[in-house]
This record gives sequence, structure tokens and C-alpha cells, in this order.
Amino acid sequence: MELTVYLAGQIHDNWREEFEQKAKERELNLKFVAPQTNHDRSDDIGEAILGKQPNKLYRDHVASNVNNLRTQVLMQKSDIVIALFGQEYRQWNTAMDASAAITLNKPTIIIRPESLIHPLKELSNKANVTVETVDQALEVLAYIFE
Repeated sequence: MELTVYLAGQIHDNWREEFEQKAKERELNLKFVAPQTNHDRSDDIGEAILGKQPNKLYRDHVASNVNNLRTQVLMQKSDIVIALFGQEYRQWNTAMDASAAITLNKPTIIIRPESLIHPLKELSNKANVTVETVDQALEVLAYIFE
């Protein structure tokens, strides 16, 4: 059995590559998908397809339309969603992706540090599992294969 895992979360570091490498080392049969991790590509995609927009509002709007479509397709094709909340960056996209996964009834694992227990309490309550580390999330995935 192979599971497709959508890795939601901030795109400003290499946590996805680390997660994928650790999963590979554990020989977990997982395929990974994710939001667009090239920040410039994500911001520019609307204008790349639809042309120059009259201002920043419309530029962001057309980019969001394309990015939301991409996320919806990949998330719907996923078996499980892992949403990593870090401490360094604002986590609006992560919260949106986690909420969308829960709404789609996708099995959801939230990774969040102890310092975010209170701000994420409602979201954590709706997720299937909440952990504090990537390694703990991998343990949950490994358990599925036992």
C-alpha cells in the first residue's frame, strides 16, 4: 500500500525535504505532494497565465485563484494531510490548508510546538492527531503500516 501525503505548511525552509528523507530512511511507502514551494512562482503564477494585473490586489487575487485550485486538486488526491506550524513565520496558509483538509474529511496530523498549543487549540481538536515534532508525525505514519 502506498499513501499520498500532502505536506502543508510554511515554505521558507527545507522541512519537507527533511521529512521526506526521514520517511525514506524508514522505508515508508509514501508519495509526497505539497503547495508550490517556489515563493516567487506562487506569487507570479496569476500574471504568468492571465497577464499583468492593474494593481497588487488583483495580482494577489489571480495568483490565489490558481494556487487554491492547485491545492484543492492535490489535497483531494491525498490520503493524509500533515500541517506543520512553525514559530518563525506567520502561519495563515498552514491554518487554511489544515482547515480545508479537516473540512474535506482528510485524515490530518498537525505538527506544532508547545508554544502554539493555545492559539491552535480548536484546530488541534478537529485534527485526528496533533504532535510536536516531525519525528512524532513519522511515528504516526509508520504505525499505519504495522
